[in-house]
Amino acid sequence: MSLRKAYLLIFVVLLVDQISKIYVKTNFILGEEVEVFNWFKIHFIENEGMAWGTEIPGAYGKLFLTLFRLVAVGGIGYWLWDSIERKHSSNYLVVAIALILAGAFGNIIDSVFYGVIFDDSSSQLAALFSNQPYGQYFHGKVVDMFYFPFWHGSLPEWLPLWGGRDFTFFNAIFNVADMAISTGVGILIVFNKKAFHHKEA
Repeated sequence: MSLRKAYLLIFVVLLVDQISKIYVKTNFILGEEVEVFNWFKIHFIENEGMAWGTEIPGAYGKLFLTLFRLVAVGGIGYWLWDSIERKHSSNYLVVAIALILAGAFGNIIDSVFYGVIFDDSSSQLAALFSNQPYGQYFHGKVVDMFYFPFWHGSLPEWLPLWGGRDFTFFNAIFNVADMAISTGVGILIVFNKKAFHHKEA
């Protein structure tokens, strides 16, 4: 795959990711939910940008996370460029890296810019390019919206540790960028041999 095609894939993922986030951010109040099917809902939440809503404590935790992710994206970008420049890399590898890069960059856009271009969503629909932004540069929150609660109920009492507890499968809420990262990682895992197989010159 050429660098141009890889960039096109990244651009398409970023475009879909940001359009979906801006739509949800400006049409949903935080916590609002719309049921598409009984197993698929659009549920608007925000998080600090780490998996499962994890936060780094301290006044500079968010800033550290965002800067770390910027450095990581730079490294992934170099990995993509190097893989294509060597000309012997598998298309599986190039596509996987491009998806991971697009997803990481998509969430970084939220972290870097959303705090200064949107106002608060907790009690109102957020306005784009607001005069009263909710945060500052590098302190924005990542927008998530896709929720697939395939099953909800109480676990059997005989199960150790979790027996009798209320349980939802699958309870993660994510966005297009997250899906791109997961797909890229999935390609590297499932097609490991093909992804890291070097073509003959």
